Amino acid sequence: MAELSSLAELGAATGNTNTQAAAPVHVQKLDKSGRAYATGKRKNAIARVWVKPGSGKIVVNDKEFATYFARPVLQMILNQPIIASNRSGQYDIVATVVGGGLSGQAGAVRHGISKALTYYEPALRAVLKKGGFLTRDSRVVERKKYGKAKARRSFQFSKR
Repeated sequence: MAELSSLAELGAATGNTNTQAAAPVHVQKLDKSGRAYATGKRKNAIARVWVKPGSGKIVVNDKEFATYFARPVLQMILNQPIIASNRSGQYDIVATVVGGGLSGQAGAVRHGISKALTYYEPALRAVLKKGGFLTRDSRVVERKKYGKAKARRSFQFSKR
């Protein structure tokens, strides 16, 4: 058998001419009402998010998002995936979120919005993935250990 000096020759010898693997094709995932549904998580908060075409209204737990998340930082967190994908005012978003505090809930809704946008419009996946909006933030509170005051803090030491 002849010596092969490159991978191309090896592919030709085996009959495999396709050297590049096909990229995964992402399809639109909609429910019967024409909405995209996704769940987002952050810390102990879980958000269920529905996205549909509309005027840009965002409702969280049956309240306007500006009243539910009163702090401007939390409102900014919610709007990040929409602004990054240049889709302001194009989608109505309805979210229900449970568990955790306001910061975790805002992060969960952001994660859910990002996933739902990719389900509705798969072309946005590259933009949102590059911005880091599709990655679940796995940081959670560290558990308390026995013999310690908190997770890592020791009790006060007394020499005498």
